[in-house]
Amino acid sequence: MKNLPIGIQTLSKIIEGDFVYVDKTEIAYRLIQKAGYYFLSRPRRFGKSLFLDTLKDIFEGRKELFKGLYIYDKWDWEVKYPVLRISLGSGVIKTIEKLQHHLRSILADVEEDLFIECKKSLNVKDCFKYLIKASFKKYKQKVVILIDEYDKPILDNITDKEVALEMRDAMKDFYGVIKDNDAYIRFVFITGVSKFSKMNLFSGLNNLEDITLHPDYGNICGYTHNDLLTVFKKHLQGADMQKVKQWYNGYNYFGDKVYNPFDILLFISNKFEFSNYWWETGNPSFLIDMLKTRNYYIPELENFVASKEILNTFDVDHIELVALLWQTGYLTITGKTSTPFGVKYTLNTPNKEVQTSLNNLFINYLTKQVSEKLKFQERLYNMLAKPDLDGFKDALFSLFASIPYSNFTNNKLPEYEGYYASVVYAYLASIGLDIIPEDITNFGRMDLTAKLEDKAFIFEFKLTEKATGNALQQIKERRYWEKYQGDAENIYLIGIQFSSEKRNIIGYEWEEI
Repeated sequence: MKNLPIGIQTLSKIIEGDFVYVDKTEIAYRLIQKAGYYFLSRPRRFGKSLFLDTLKDIFEGRKELFKGLYIYDKWDWEVKYPVLRISLGSGVIKTIEKLQHHLRSILADVEEDLFIECKKSLNVKDCFKYLIKASFKKYKQKVVILIDEYDKPILDNITDKEVALEMRDAMKDFYGVIKDNDAYIRFVFITGVSKFSKMNLFSGLNNLEDITLHPDYGNICGYTHNDLLTVFKKHLQGADMQKVKQWYNGYNYFGDKVYNPFDILLFISNKFEFSNYWWETGNPSFLIDMLKTRNYYIPELENFVASKEILNTFDVDHIELVALLWQTGYLTITGKTSTPFGVKYTLNTPNKEVQTSLNNLFINYLTKQVSEKLKFQERLYNMLAKPDLDGFKDALFSLFASIPYSNFTNNKLPEYEGYYASVVYAYLASIGLDIIPEDITNFGRMDLTAKLEDKAFIFEFKLTEKATGNALQQIKERRYWEKYQGDAENIYLIGIQFSSEKRNIIGYEWEEI
């Protein structure tokens, strides 16, 4: 079997080292047929850097690397283009001085590759400009510019607005060179995690085409399920492929649903052990910082309906949480609807890995329960699996009773009904249940539906200081369960009343239909 290319972002190393390679050259060929300027947003570790390296080798005419691949007998390998590849993916830059030094170091590598030298007196912007013109003159071909992780210096400082704005303005000045040298450029490809509003870092590039959600390029990064069944067939022999799909598939860019390559490679390398491989490589601390700024109702992040405007609303001085979650890969598009007011997208977590990991993060934020969390997760799951709904109530009561007192005194979250619903939601989602918050029926909207195997649990939450039983009564009067008749063998109605004064359950009733 071929080797697994874990962490390898260089095509030549993959081909020459006999590593597994999923052929993306058909998409590359389609993209480079015409001169153009393109932008692609994808989450981290999704294969963006490898795709850029593939483009570099194609434009440089390295035909020997592409034997057996789609593009091999279609591209004119005799024509070689000067390529300026700029990657901002390494290191963490915290000051403008370090950014300038970093850019100078990157351009020094470009100089070495192209056998062109900038005068030492030139600043980074003028050196970039000089390299474009000098390459065009030296090689008698228009220049190809490939920019990887264009936004990283800004994202590294996203929680420090002042520094992030400085980084944004400095990068905008640097990228402005591209606009001013269009006459010497054949092709530009820019990748990053975030998509800044109207991509104002590239203002003036009116011909910059955003292919992030273009159906022709939906599979440009990531592995499809068919790739797993064919290219990785031998590597995945004996794996539970349905479970693999539930855990890691689900990212949707209007091609096939795709897997993050890092997950699949680590899953195979670790002998089919299901784990949160991709999640563990990142530190989404920015989510907690954003949650603290507003009282977000956590269940609303599932089945969230957003306009194209919201998804594109991202800038240092205006960050929309949902847009950030989508761009960073914690939410994906699961539905698209055309309305008289424009396109609307439905967003959900893409798979079990992200669902469980994201909600574990929410639990830490909402309850400060870190060491006790696993104990409560096991109790809640076991009680619903049996099911033992009286035991489920006891588990929930213990859960809320163990939330540190400081968690209530240091913020106003517990004054809201949504806080208690968010805690229950986050726990049930973190143990892998199929969760539908704000579940719509023809008689109204139920707070939460959770499905486990052949069982459906319908929840209604109320915040009150006196137990009245009206939470269960509302489910029964509005006949919420009818939606799941015929879909679930067993349906359970659960009404829960919380007290903000007692910070726990004061009323709990359930009934089986």
